[in-house]
Amino acid sequence: MARCTKEESLATRHRLLDAAECMFAEKGVSRTSLHDIAQAASVSRGAIYWHFKNKADLFNAMMERIRLPMEDALHQIGRDGGQDPLDELRCVVLDAMRNIAVDGRTRRVFEVATLKVEYVDELLAVKARQLQTQTNWVRQMQRSLLEGAARRGVPLRVPPPMAAQGLHALAAGLIHTWLLAPEAFELVDVAEMAMDAYLAGLGLAPQPVGERMADRA
Repeated sequence: MARCTKEESLATRHRLLDAAECMFAEKGVSRTSLHDIAQAASVSRGAIYWHFKNKADLFNAMMERIRLPMEDALHQIGRDGGQDPLDELRCVVLDAMRNIAVDGRTRRVFEVATLKVEYVDELLAVKARQLQTQTNWVRQMQRSLLEGAARRGVPLRVPPPMAAQGLHALAAGLIHTWLLAPEAFELVDVAEMAMDAYLAGLGLAPQPVGERMADRA
């Protein structure tokens, strides 16, 4: 019975997160109440407080379901010393773009986080979490750019912190623009060309395809 209860509890949690995604996407975060989410999930409001402290906690849990795989991939960068750091970074960023483009849940959550949330009141804690994630990405991008430059024996043409911030802004801006009008362009194709052009502008030409394949062999 205890195992069944745990399974039912987990199922309720996922149902609440699914309902939150849909309600946030439909009404926006600030205009969605916990009562709205409970009704959409066909549970009592008390069930929400059993699983989540408040709306901010629920929002963060919703984000974690799609963000953790991407952050796990980010943490894998640099563990294979034989792989080109820029090729590795490109793969992680483009895989994230691909998930947004093809996976309905990932796309919906990014749309909520990008277009339908106001970071005020209880959601200020959410803003802090988002900023920490952004900081982690920028730091890793800076490390990869520096390691990529060292591997090629060339200096970066701009200070590393600025180069990393610019690359992150490029990726985030493409996601934001695509979410506004997904039919306007192919996210992954444009992201790949834009990243390669940006890296070339920094003096970091992408590694030739033959060398990439040799690294992965």
